[in-house]
Amino acid sequence: MFLILQFQNRVFMSEFIKTITIYGASSSKIDPEYITAAKQLGGLMARKGITCINGAGQNGIMGAVSEEMLAYGGRVIGIIPQFMIEEGWLNHSLTEVIVTPDMHSRKQLMAEKSDGCIALPGGVGTMEELLEMMTWKQLGLYKNPIIILNTNGYYNFLLQMLEKSASENFIHHRHQAMWTVAESPEEALELAVQKEEWDANPRSFAAI
Repeated sequence: MFLILQFQNRVFMSEFIKTITIYGASSSKIDPEYITAAKQLGGLMARKGITCINGAGQNGIMGAVSEEMLAYGGRVIGIIPQFMIEEGWLNHSLTEVIVTPDMHSRKQLMAEKSDGCIALPGGVGTMEELLEMMTWKQLGLYKNPIIILNTNGYYNFLLQMLEKSASENFIHHRHQAMWTVAESPEEALELAVQKEEWDANPRSFAAI
């Protein structure tokens, strides 16, 4: 069972999509350039009236997006497992917090609540979340936009690896259409809110 905590009462509507899940680093020691881009994205989302779904952390990129969203009157829903709250990692300023029993249910709920997702630079946790969403989309379990915000070329090597996987038939070449790469926060949001058509039966080419 999920525990929902309401901190504030804000309601927003978007002419595009209502919610975007943001994946990103929780590290507080990263280059300020990444924080700046995260804040820009948060401000843009807030001004568009789009709700942010994230992991409820208070540091790094995750905290920067939330901080900027809230500064512009935006709505942020954080989803976090109980053990992380016990570690003191919860951002108490969020609009709403949903507490889950474990990491698996956290990730599932973050996907279920999103109309699209944007992966900002991050470590193994962020990359695992991004690749899992790609896997779900490959299997038809997630059909919404997946955007990679490639600030400062951070994801260049991962993108090269994915291209190599397709060129060597580890994944179908059509799977490269599952995600879109953005070079700026403005482009990332523009891509995320565009209507996207994904194959009605992706399992037909899930296996090569």
